[in-house]
Amino acid sequence: MSQTVDRALSILPLLAQGPADLGQVAERLGVHKSTALRLLRTLHEHGLVYRQQDQRYRLGARLFALAQEAVENLDIREIAHPHLVALNERCGHTVHLAVYEENEVLYIDKVESRYPVRMYSRIGKPVAITVAAVAKLLLADLPEAERRALAERLDFPMYTPRSIPHAAAFLKELAAVREQGWATDLGGHEESINCVGAPIRGADGRVVAAMSVSAPNVVVTAEELLGLLPLVRRTADAISREYSGSAPARHHTPPEDTS
Repeated sequence: MSQTVDRALSILPLLAQGPADLGQVAERLGVHKSTALRLLRTLHEHGLVYRQQDQRYRLGARLFALAQEAVENLDIREIAHPHLVALNERCGHTVHLAVYEENEVLYIDKVESRYPVRMYSRIGKPVAITVAAVAKLLLADLPEAERRALAERLDFPMYTPRSIPHAAAFLKELAAVREQGWATDLGGHEESINCVGAPIRGADGRVVAAMSVSAPNVVVTAEELLGLLPLVRRTADAISREYSGSAPARHHTPPEDTS
């Protein structure tokens, strides 16, 4: 039975490449056409494959509906929280999780530091979008046209002398974050607070959330906090794998026209 299930499931990635006829399916599976036909008929009965008029088979609409339903029911906060707690227990600093919704970056989870100093950030509170590491990670993943349009309509408050001052500098920072795959806020929002962050990706490689570790410089220097970046990135990758159900693809985009 397990071999039958394995063969049936092997048909789905084959058809994801495009429609295939019975002979092609049988050849790929290494089975007789009668065996391949039984498998295809079963998948067809469940709506997972569809037989076209030309007798070739393609993926069925039911498969896409199931995939969409599964994505909608994924709770990134629920998946990420144990990982955030483990990271907090290991490093002792404040850990945040954020998402981009309706032109705002919002904190959706927070694990407090072990020391008495507390950060003002709260779950559900918008992030300082032009300086926060999590915001840079989420916005850097947007298509170039959206990034430019967003940058043009944002205000750029100078929270500190290290805040990003204008749209051109912001776009340059997002391009760097997009290239390197991580982000920092070193005194850009509060002079005494530093932050390092990493993206959480879905199965298609797109950024679905961002996480960060923040600490006041009276507890740890910026250089020491940057030393935690490999651990932060490993944590984000672990969340990404669990969220997507596999190793997420690195989202590849062609070089952008900067003219």
